[in-house]
This record gives sequence, C-alpha cells and structure tokens, in this order.
Amino acid sequence: MTPFRFLHTSDLHLGKRFGQMPEETRADLQQARQKSIVGLARVAQAHGAGHVLIAGDLFDSETPSDRVLRQALAGMAAATDLQWWIIPGNHDSAAAETLWTAMAEHAGENTHLLMQPDPVQMAPGVQLLPAPCRHRFAGQDLTAWMDGQATPEGDLRIGLAHGGVLEFGSEETGGEVISAQRASSARLDYLALGDWHGAFTLNARSRYSGTPEADRFKHAGAGQCLLVELTTPGAEPKVTFIETGIYHWQEQPLALTPAADVVAEVRALLPEPRSDWQHHLLRLRAEGWVTPPQLLALRRAVTEVAPEFCYFQLDEAGLRSQHQVSDLDLIASNGALRTAAEELMQAAQDGTLAQAERDTASAALNRLFAYTQDAAAAEDLR
Repeated sequence: MTPFRFLHTSDLHLGKRFGQMPEETRADLQQARQKSIVGLARVAQAHGAGHVLIAGDLFDSETPSDRVLRQALAGMAAATDLQWWIIPGNHDSAAAETLWTAMAEHAGENTHLLMQPDPVQMAPGVQLLPAPCRHRFAGQDLTAWMDGQATPEGDLRIGLAHGGVLEFGSEETGGEVISAQRASSARLDYLALGDWHGAFTLNARSRYSGTPEADRFKHAGAGQCLLVELTTPGAEPKVTFIETGIYHWQEQPLALTPAADVVAEVRALLPEPRSDWQHHLLRLRAEGWVTPPQLLALRRAVTEVAPEFCYFQLDEAGLRSQHQVSDLDLIASNGALRTAAEELMQAAQDGTLAQAERDTASAALNRLFAYTQDAAAAEDLR
C-alpha cells in the first residue's frame, strides 16, 4: 500500500500563562504557543503528511479563553489539505462539557474531536483507536479496550492516548498508567502518546512526541513533533524528529572556584549566534566557592547580557563565598566600615554558628562589598 504519513504531536497547552516568568517573557511564550498550530500545519504540508494527531492537552486548562480556542480552530480549518485528530487530555478532559461543546460548534470539517473510545477510519485501510481522557484523573488504563477491538483485516492500526507509561522517576504507581506492552498486545502499528513534554521513545511502536513549543527547563532544547510513516501492518514505523519550537530552553551548570575567571566561564556557556539570544531561555546554575570580587564580576557579567535573552536566570543557591582579608581592604582600610566588614567576616567563618546564620553574614558582607565597589566606580565617573 501507499505509505501513510502523519504528524504526531501533543501537549500544546494553548493558553498557558507562564505565571513564574516576567511579564515580557510571558507574552513572548504565550504568543509562540498560539502560533504552534500554524507551525505544525506548515511542517505537515512540507513533508507530505495529510494528518495531524494531537495526543491530548491541546489546551492548558478546561476553560481557555474564547480568543485562544477560536484562533486554534481557525488555524486548523485554514489548513484545508490536512485532517486534525484530537483527543481530550488530563488538562482539557472530556468532563469539561462547555469546552468541548464550543469546540464542536466552531471546529472546521477537517477537525475531528474524538470523544469516545471507538475506532475511526482515518483513511482507506487506516484505523485510529483513540483513548480520550474522560476526567482529569483517569483511575484506569484507558487503552485497555484496544486489545480486544477488531478492525478490518489488513488495515493499519494506530493508537492515540494521553497518560503515563513509565513513572518517570515517581515512586507512586496507579491503575491509570498505560501498559508498556499496549502496542504489542493491541496489535498496533503505532501508539501516539501524550503527557510527557519531552520526546521519549518507549519502543519502536510507542512514542511520546513532546510539546511542539518547549515550556520548561526540564526538557532542554526546542519543541518538536514526530513525522511518522507506516507502510504495511506489522512493519516497523519510520519516525523522524522535527524541531518546531521558536524558543530554546537550557539549564547549564556553572562550576566555580576562587581561581576561576568567572566572566570567561559565563561567556563560554552563552549560545551561538548572539543574534538568536532573543529566542533563548537560559538558566545558569552556579555552584562552588567564589570570592566577593568574583561574585560581583559574575553578577555584572550576567546583567550585561541578560536583556538580550528571552529569559536569563542566575541561580546562586549552590554558591558559597570565600572571604579573604584582601577583600576587606577593598571595602575600607579602617573606620566603621572596616569594623563592620571584619565582624561579618568573623561571623561567616564561625563554625559554632548555624549554617543559616553564617550564610546571612556572608551575604551581608557580599552586599557591603558590592555597595562600596559601586560607590567607588560612581566616584571615578565624576
């Protein structure tokens, strides 16, 4: 038969608020997510895929705004050469009747809302077995019905589901976890999964596509989708990863010592090219020991480049300060400031104090150092 080609995507989470981000960053990320429908359509068209499977969580909540909902459906309807196949996920479950009623009212003829676990013919010789999430917490493996479901002999069988197959590090287990053997037991040629926001291959026939627009540092890089090609029943699918995201997320460790050139260390971790920094979200996780001059230089190096990024965070939680007498000389050689600096240094190094108290004294000494250096720099400019 002619190869059957489709895109597998999931977890678009349209309407996601990104509440922990600064206002400008939130606006950029929200706009990028809303554009993901158009981006997926272009990818499908460019690769000759006539269908797009969305494995749940099209929306971030059960109450997306009318603007978010209508623009998404309009984007799908505009791609008249594509067929869109959508199941509810846990964030936009079928229990949200108002949402799915509005979807049905405004969806184009090429947009298929799969609300029941019944086989649907996608194309001649191709059967789709959907497992829509009826509620936010399923409480059972929603794909179990696929094992006993008959389809015409010789037809391709594609499963579409949302939920965990593996615990992904969790120590808890539950009946809602999808069987890792489902593709085999249900004789599926491919099982398109959603819920995990990074691409993950369970086996040759069972994959998570990840989100088309990345949304957290946990899954480094840009968003992606999967281009899947099936030929004959039983043949291994051909799967191609395609990057679709506008924004690139990355968390980098920054190991420092009192001998390190902190500015050079920071610059070495900055992505290339510089002209694309506006599309990067970067978190530097600093660890180790630094002197007050190093800490000041580190913060200044970050402050210098941060505005060119979509988002730039310096995480100092793993840093500790190493104070030296020479650092005190840079604050003051005598007088009240010198006395205060010496007392703070003594407290920071006092092993009889609790760590929290020593950290507080160390932070205060670092602030005092930064204050005096900034004041000296300002004086030099006069």
